[in-house]
Amino acid sequence: MSLMYGKEKDADHDIAHASDPGFISFFHKLPKKSPAESGTVRLFDRNEFYSVHGPDAHYVATHVFRTNSVLKYLGAGGKVAGLPSVTLSYTLGNQFLREALTVKQLRVEIWAPAPGQGKKAAKFVLQKEASPGNLQAVEDLLFANSDVLSAPIVIAIKIASSAAADKAKTKTVSVAYADTSVRELGAAEFVDNDLFSNTESLIIQLSVKEAIIPTGTVLGTTDRDLDLNKLKAVLERCGVVVTERKPSEFTAKNVIDDIRKLTKPEGDMEETPGESSIPSPSALSALLTYLALPSDPANHGAYRLKTHDLAQYMRLDASAVRALALVDFEGGGSINKSATLLGLLNKCKTAQGTRLLGTWLKQPLVNLHEIRKRQDLVETFVDDSSTRRVVQDDYLKLMPDLHRLSKRFKKGVASLEDVVRVYQVVLKMPGLLETLEGIQYEQEAHRALVEDVYLGPFRTLSTNLSKYSDMVETTLDLASLDTHTYTIKPEYDEGLQGLSEKLMEARDGLDAEHRTVGKELGLELDKKLHLENSAMYGYCFRLTKNDAKVLGKNKKYIELGTIKSGVYFTTKTLKGLATEYQETHEEYQRAQSGLVKEVVSIASTYTPVLESLDHVLAHLDVIVSFAHVSVNAPEPYVKPTVLEKGESSLILKDARHPCLEVQDEISFIPNDVEMVKGEGEFQIITGPNMGGKSTYIRQVGVIALMAQTGCFVPCSSATLPIFDSILCRVGAGDSQLKGVSTFMAEMLETASILRSASKDSLIIIDELGRGTSTYDGFGLAWAISEHLASKIRAFCLFATHFHELTALDQEIPHVKNLHVVAHVGQEEGSQERDITLLYQVQPGVSDQSFGIHVAKLANFPENVVKLAKRKADELEDFAVGQHPEPQHSDEVTEEGIQIVEDLLRKWAQTSSTDGEDVIMEDVSPEAQLEELRRCVEELRPRIEGNAWVQSMITSL
Repeated sequence: MSLMYGKEKDADHDIAHASDPGFISFFHKLPKKSPAESGTVRLFDRNEFYSVHGPDAHYVATHVFRTNSVLKYLGAGGKVAGLPSVTLSYTLGNQFLREALTVKQLRVEIWAPAPGQGKKAAKFVLQKEASPGNLQAVEDLLFANSDVLSAPIVIAIKIASSAAADKAKTKTVSVAYADTSVRELGAAEFVDNDLFSNTESLIIQLSVKEAIIPTGTVLGTTDRDLDLNKLKAVLERCGVVVTERKPSEFTAKNVIDDIRKLTKPEGDMEETPGESSIPSPSALSALLTYLALPSDPANHGAYRLKTHDLAQYMRLDASAVRALALVDFEGGGSINKSATLLGLLNKCKTAQGTRLLGTWLKQPLVNLHEIRKRQDLVETFVDDSSTRRVVQDDYLKLMPDLHRLSKRFKKGVASLEDVVRVYQVVLKMPGLLETLEGIQYEQEAHRALVEDVYLGPFRTLSTNLSKYSDMVETTLDLASLDTHTYTIKPEYDEGLQGLSEKLMEARDGLDAEHRTVGKELGLELDKKLHLENSAMYGYCFRLTKNDAKVLGKNKKYIELGTIKSGVYFTTKTLKGLATEYQETHEEYQRAQSGLVKEVVSIASTYTPVLESLDHVLAHLDVIVSFAHVSVNAPEPYVKPTVLEKGESSLILKDARHPCLEVQDEISFIPNDVEMVKGEGEFQIITGPNMGGKSTYIRQVGVIALMAQTGCFVPCSSATLPIFDSILCRVGAGDSQLKGVSTFMAEMLETASILRSASKDSLIIIDELGRGTSTYDGFGLAWAISEHLASKIRAFCLFATHFHELTALDQEIPHVKNLHVVAHVGQEEGSQERDITLLYQVQPGVSDQSFGIHVAKLANFPENVVKLAKRKADELEDFAVGQHPEPQHSDEVTEEGIQIVEDLLRKWAQTSSTDGEDVIMEDVSPEAQLEELRRCVEELRPRIEGNAWVQSMITSL
């Protein structure tokens, strides 16, 4: 941005005209909006640039230019403070729009001068509105020169409130969503709990950017308000922008007609479905009103309506997406490509492939047949690496974003360049088919699968597009493509042919005059005397200032002007020829533009074929990308054995975390994972800080998710059941700005897990309960783990610092204790113990946490470490002292005291061999100890039979 700032200053757009009191007055009367940091930004289109005013100007100055020096204050004078203003060139303005809508999650308004007002407009009208989920109005501005990398999905949610549902703490949720990029409407209706766990899964599955919900209360019902607040909390946790609309928009009044308009081609007289057959009609109605889809004729008959079934994909919550680092949740775009699973697996060569990969990672499959199909396709390209490389480098790398091109054709804004880009794809198809037909199969069973998924569709699409290439070759001047010039062949049209010949004659005349003047002045053509088509003068001659002396005062040469690069001049003949050339050229362009529209219109009839081709190419791109990553990992990935739900234990050999093992200077230590159904599906992991507990439990989640997307996994062998959900509670999710403490966030996430987990879920919990006091935290951790282990019986990995929790394995047979190994050594002559973290997971319980050792590793000041040690020791002693002594009856206590007295008396005075008393002080310590042992042995039956004496010995 800083480079652009320099350009901006050079351009020095003048907005002094906007200081007209008329504009300032108009600006202050505009409807109020939420501030830029959290809501809406307004841009004013000044025909040559954008201007931004008020708080928005400060926002742009800070976030785009990184300085307030770009601000100008309109209407300032005397004691009057001016209106802060800043300008943005169109290039920079469109960059800012893209950033605001896709990364910062802001809404945008673009205002244009009111009709009849030019550059010095005082009044403006709202021309375009856009939000993170609805980019339709600004798509051409945002993605003119770049491929769209993620589809913005907007969703409408309506909660049905019935008395019966409320009592059971369940809600019926109606949802409608729209993906305007592929012209798809979807709807779903499902029962949800009061934490909206299913709604959260749906938002993750669809990668929702914006949600429309009804505002406030209708009849002041507090339950409804409470539900909306809980729903908003879920949406915020998922990074979704919330848009509130009037409850009246959530009524299904015209929804049937609107759906018919959007989904049925004109002239289709098929009976319209009734309201009862349309899912979520009220949510669909609010969505269509918000996006204004029925009012645009271009949408009529172009959409399809589908029902979304939550159960067809694995359910993920927002915490799982963050914990498993699936995607960059904040949308800021990570520099380190291995920081997220999407970054690691994305070796896709096309924009459509990257989009599909993002979708697959949030929609892992639960259908075993489909998972195995994907695995077999990946295996085909793992086995044949040469075909994989050719497909990636010679074909996929050169494929444009056909989805974006299709949209341009549909909107009627495509150009000849777009027609040519599709033509280049068509030319590549036979080679791609031939490459795929030449795959070397190690497993013959895969041949039919590749034929079914790729070769069959590609052949059909290639045949459908053969006439397209004939059309392009007949109409376009392919010879001019090398110079990136896109023109119609003159031979294609008789009128165009005549104009082309006329243009050639005029061009020949210009060249002849160039030669004549060169001869007259004795100057070498193109080295000294240049014939140029100047933007200011049209066709004219140019000489350097030194060579211009040859012109003298000859009136034949008409001087036009002098600039740094030289002197421009013309002759009467050249002037006439230049005018003739210009007029003919304009006539040619007019004639050609009519033909261009005709060619583009014919090309646009192929959009259904292009969209189908786009889907197959994207699928191929993701599968090949999976194969590429699997083969090129530090240790190649393996094909996991995936079995039906509940049929299998989870057994991973040499499991690794895919994102960590590729990082520089890391030698990753693999671990085996064995979660045997009925024997050890609930595992408690203890061990030192930084010992690798979090990595161990997260890598299991990542591997399970990769297996269900069809990818190979980072293990030496792997067997997994299908999981219906991966639910996580990791890290301290502080949301103080939203009024949610660390502990509250932790409890909300855990409550959601307890409500939505099933016996086929994989649950990952890291350090539960540390947001509150030790005793409360331990109590909660015990209660939650006992419930998950005994009632839900899900697969669960529970990493904790509460070593007391490991006692759970005594109560529940399928709880298993593991610990990460740390080696503790001591140098000779030193009181200090050194800790070596081995990052290995073994059965059993860790005996301590080594937190102070980690503080030492982090270079804490020595005096702080010493104080910490001292205090820790004191607390340990204190904790021991805190254990209440066991209560005994008075009789037992008195008897115990008598036993101890008898023992001490016996030991204090013992008879010597000659019958005289011996004073014990005169006897050696060894002899005294021996005598004590003898006395204890003599009284052992009485000591062992008294509980009070036993408890006293234990406490000592």
